[in-house]
Order: sequence, then C-alpha cells, then structure tokens
Amino acid sequence: MSHMAEPSLDRTTVPALQRWKEEARRIVMTTAYDAVTARIADSVVDVILVGDSVGNVCLGFENTLPVSIAMMNHHLEAVARTGPRALLVADMPFLSFHLSPEETIRNAGGFLQRGADAVKLEGGAKRIEMVRALVDCEIPVMGHLGLTPQSVNVMGGFKVQGRKLDDASRLLEDAHRLQEAGCFALVLEGIPAELATRATETLTIPTIGIGAGPGCSGQVLVFHDVLSLTEGHRPKFVRAYLDGFQLLREALSRWATDVRSGTFPAAQESYRLPQEFADTIANWTPPSPT
Repeated sequence: MSHMAEPSLDRTTVPALQRWKEEARRIVMTTAYDAVTARIADSVVDVILVGDSVGNVCLGFENTLPVSIAMMNHHLEAVARTGPRALLVADMPFLSFHLSPEETIRNAGGFLQRGADAVKLEGGAKRIEMVRALVDCEIPVMGHLGLTPQSVNVMGGFKVQGRKLDDASRLLEDAHRLQEAGCFALVLEGIPAELATRATETLTIPTIGIGAGPGCSGQVLVFHDVLSLTEGHRPKFVRAYLDGFQLLREALSRWATDVRSGTFPAAQESYRLPQEFADTIANWTPPSPT
C-alpha cells in the first residue's frame, strides 16, 4: 500500500530509499545548485541532486558537457553548507569517470568529502568497472540510463530512447547489470513508460523517473522546471506548478518602478540619526576649498 504521509524530518539515507521501494513509498527528488534552492527544496523532497544540469540551467551552456569537477565542487559545497535533511547526491560530470578507476574514485571521493552522500553517473555496461570501483570504496552510486545528457552528440540530440526492441532490451539488461554492480538506485530518463515500468518491476533497487512515465519508484524534475524559472522550450515530461519567471520579473519591475518614481526607499526602509545629531548634520556645510 502506498504511503501518503508527509515527508519525515529524519535524514534520508541510502537504506531508507531501498526500504521505500519495498514499501511502495514514492521517492521525490529535485535539483539544487545553491544554498537558496537547497533550503527551499529540503523540507519538501527526499533527495537533492546537485546535477551537472547546472551547466545549461544556470551557467549558460548549451548542454552539460562543459561542466567540470571544479564547477561541480563549487555548487556542491554551497548546497552542503545548508546541512540538508534530504539525501544529497552529486552528479559526476563528463570525463570525471571515464579515464581510469583511480581518477573516478578520486573525483567521487572528493564529492563525499565536500558533503555529498552519494554520486550519480551516466551509462550502462560500459561503466560497470567504474561503478564497482566506487562501491568497493564504500561510495554509494546512483546509475542513470535512457536519455543520458552527456551522450547528446552520439544520440543526435535530446531524443527519447528505448523505442526499438533491441534498445529496450539493452536498457533492461544494463539496469540489471548496474544493480548487480552495486548501484543503490537508477534514474531512468526519456524512455517509454512501459519500459520504465518493466525495469521497475524486475529490479530490487528503486527507479527514479524523468520523462519515463508513472511506473517508477519515484520522480525527479529540475527545480527551475517545476517553478518555470527559465524561458524557452519546456520538455513534454515537465509539469510547471508556477510561472516563476514571469512572477519574479513582475516583482522586480514593480521595485524598479518605485525606484524611478522616488517612492522607494520610504521611511520604513530607511535608518535615522539620533535626534540630538539630526540638526547638526542638517546644518553641516562643506569646508572651504584650500
């Protein structure tokens, strides 16, 4: 039976997520890239992802490929300083887990030293060696299959994956291989709902969907997408709960109007001198030029 209770104020852990899969309790995950968004999200969600999507959401890049470990460390540290109750997961950016197990361990270990509880990395069978190396070092790993943004050039764009039988079968096989390698959860992105449902049914670890239908163990969306904080095209799988961009721009516009009309700041936004000094300052004159 699904649990409808409010989120617990206890810290979310990796074993908790695995237990929730057994209890059919839905997992809620969103991104945070700074202290402000982390504080807003933390009392609401179960998992906070410091995603490499910071590249295209906040840093102006076209995709996630330019995001470096240094950039990820910067944003992870900002989120970690808030001491989140949610499980804090950090994305392994492009080239941070491709070259050798040693470098992969060093990069992921650096995330844990900066406050992450776990790391997430993209890819299937090709990444098994890296997943095992991390798990052997007691670093919890969340996998990511389907539309993997770091593979955008190979895929020819951000396109739904797994629509052909061979591709669907390979994804299911990769999901089970990642589970066997030690992943504690999988993100399934941009795949048909039936495929995500079958993966969820056959895995013992939880799945977290994004554009993968309602059959997953939980759902993740980018914070800025849920609140519609950015302009432009919105993917089919996003449901915006607020026109945040327009609301914030309207508020800022009202402030700008008040500044230009001279009505801001008013007395309530201003500091005052003690009365005994006020007359002296009011009558002060500049010294004569020397």
